[in-house]
Amino acid sequence: MKKLKNKDLQRITIKEFKRAKKTPITIVLDNVRSALNVGSVFRTADAFLIENIILCGITSTPPSKEIRKTALGATNSVNWSYEENTINALSKLKKDGYHIIGIEQVNKSLKLNNYTFQKKPIAIVLGNEINGVAENVINICEEVLEIPQYGTKHSLNVSVTTGIVIWEIWKKMQESN
Repeated sequence: MKKLKNKDLQRITIKEFKRAKKTPITIVLDNVRSALNVGSVFRTADAFLIENIILCGITSTPPSKEIRKTALGATNSVNWSYEENTINALSKLKKDGYHIIGIEQVNKSLKLNNYTFQKKPIAIVLGNEINGVAENVINICEEVLEIPQYGTKHSLNVSVTTGIVIWEIWKKMQESN
């Protein structure tokens, strides 16, 4: 085995990324405090050709030194917008035919591994590092998924959660094609 160099990976350019067919997922960040987490979400969105990120409330927006540090340029490829109010952002997405999925631990959540992909665009809502997705936001989600966890901690970092959720849903999308 030989480790590949960046030139061997044959990645697309930003221009090609902008023209490429996107994965029909929008990531909605509900009051995420850490700009480093936001940057990591951008990088995951770039990796999976995610169509859009909506940054809501206190969530940092580009340009930001901390976002740049972890995004490594993904803010230039991934489409994003800012919406002050998460409810307003989700209402627009719902009106546009998106299936709204909260990622949170609630009494009626579905384990991520049991999720069945519905052939429609998805909006995934992820929340604040301490308080999670706001209760009023959870109430307008059509379903809520959670990642099964078996250790002593109650949650995962929001950027780690994003990577796991996107990967699982992306795989289910590929299987349904």
